[in-house]
Amino acid sequence: MAEQKVSIRYAQSLLDSAVERNNLNDVYNDVKLIVSTLKNYPELRRVFINPTIRPETKTSILNEVFKEKVNGDTISFLNFIVEKSREDLLFSIMLKFIQLYNEHLSLADAEVRIAFDFSEEQKRALKENLEKLVNKKINFNYSIDPQIIGGFVARIDDTVFDASVSHQLEILKKQFIEGGASLN
Repeated sequence: MAEQKVSIRYAQSLLDSAVERNNLNDVYNDVKLIVSTLKNYPELRRVFINPTIRPETKTSILNEVFKEKVNGDTISFLNFIVEKSREDLLFSIMLKFIQLYNEHLSLADAEVRIAFDFSEEQKRALKENLEKLVNKKINFNYSIDPQIIGGFVARIDDTVFDASVSHQLEILKKQFIEGGASLN
């Protein structure tokens, strides 16, 4: 729990700094790159968690990997994290920053599973309805999942909207088992 609070505090600091310096979108893109890199290279994440690796080495690795790819404010922040011996929380801080960024701009990311590719009209209608429901602008990431048979399953933050045929069939099955469904 303490790590969570520390991650939020550092992420908020980065957000506030980016807003103050008017480079929020640049920093957001940098953070997305950092998160993606750390996800794709778990051995790099292990370097920052490992207490036996010296801070100077970690700073050198950060500069080598990111200096040419991110803006100066972001690289300074990464070096600051190492300086404060919080590099073990780097990934967590970056994820919290994305969350705070989305809250700051009333944005949300949605992971949407669909049985087959929706038409543009269906995607537009789904987007409009979900944005009204959560009162945020939503960035959609679609994936095909034939297991849901039809409809969709959308995860927005911690909320799941399950409008899939497989879910409806499961509900119907439970009602039959419990004797609550009638055929009339």
